[in-house]
Amino acid sequence: MADRPQPTRADERGLRTARELEGHVGWLDTFSGTALGVLATASGIYTYLGVSSLLDDNGAMSVFAAIAYSVAVSVGIFVFWSYLMRLFPTVRTARARIGLAGAMGLGSLAIVAMSSWLNAAALAGSAAVEQHLAETVQDYQSSLERAHEIAISAQALQRDVARVRQSFEDLSEQEAEGSLSGLAGRGAVFRVLRQKAAELEALETQIAEQTPLVDQSFAEGNAILSRMRALTVEQGPVEARSVEFSEAAVNLQGIITQLRQLSVAPLVERAAQDLAASVVLPELDGRTEENRGNQAATITSVLEVLGQRAATLETAAQNVMNQTPATEVQYTPVSAADAVILYARNFVPSWAGAIAIDLLPAVLVFILAITQSAIREGREGASVEDTMTLAELRAAMAAFRDVEGQSQTHTAQETPSAPASEQAPPEGSSVATIRKSSS
Repeated sequence: MADRPQPTRADERGLRTARELEGHVGWLDTFSGTALGVLATASGIYTYLGVSSLLDDNGAMSVFAAIAYSVAVSVGIFVFWSYLMRLFPTVRTARARIGLAGAMGLGSLAIVAMSSWLNAAALAGSAAVEQHLAETVQDYQSSLERAHEIAISAQALQRDVARVRQSFEDLSEQEAEGSLSGLAGRGAVFRVLRQKAAELEALETQIAEQTPLVDQSFAEGNAILSRMRALTVEQGPVEARSVEFSEAAVNLQGIITQLRQLSVAPLVERAAQDLAASVVLPELDGRTEENRGNQAATITSVLEVLGQRAATLETAAQNVMNQTPATEVQYTPVSAADAVILYARNFVPSWAGAIAIDLLPAVLVFILAITQSAIREGREGASVEDTMTLAELRAAMAAFRDVEGQSQTHTAQETPSAPASEQAPPEGSSVATIRKSSS
């Protein structure tokens, strides 16, 4: 039999490294299962807290359901990563590793779906619900301010109405002095001008009466908003605060609706349309035909001016009505689990921790795979006797002695007179190889 080539120094270093890594892996295996069990249990606890936040009923059946789900999650995580920690580092072909990597990716997605988002709900669920309350307060504040802004813009129409009223009163004073129709006194033209001035004065008074109501509604809305802001940061369970917050939101929505109704823009628009359309023409009271003709011509001019002023008022009212209305805001209560998904961008650290506690074993799987690959690379090209440790050699020698003793006993029973040389095993047998290694 040809002599086996002696191992090089590089082969010896590879063997030493492989044996050292095997020693470390063997030591790490003593507590890897325990560590994996702790991670799975911790994930199960947070999963239980997350599931509990989703269940409306707090009875025994709900508690049992939450416990059953969390236990199933813990067992699933433990078994899943135990399989991969044993199998993934062992396989050698690229096809097998790609297949197991795909299975690991699919299993990781399943773990995130059934556990990680519930862990995030347990870690940041209350904060996420508070974030939802804060966002809703901002929406209601914007809606309230917009409704108030439109109502104030409508109240500003009072100045336009007052300006038109004043113009008609001035014209009536001129008519009383005879500057319009040429007839001094309070005749037909004077009465037409005063009629429209009185209508505009009544409209102006009606608009002024709305101002205190607008201010009061806005003050009430701000008071409710202040209470809602306080509820977002108060101590105590967020569920109880959410109930009070919901009641306040309903009241605030009523205030916003009231502010919309207090807008006088539609009223001014209708009044402007009626201003020129509903004119009661008095009987011309001139003594002569010429005087009555002057009165008729003056009234016609007054009606033209009246139409222009009415069109101006109607345009101003329509500009207010065409403003972008306040956004309809409706508060929708959300659970802690839904809130962490809705505002996930604000709770990245919590999501990272919730996912890491479930997927951290993936790092251990890759570490083991790299280590096992290094061990195989260190042992590549080495023969069996080169890779045997002292403990393995002792075990082999003990096995050799047992086999040799049993063989000699069996041979002595069948052919007692056979020479000892015939009882020796062939040179190429495994027993001979062990004897040669021990020598």
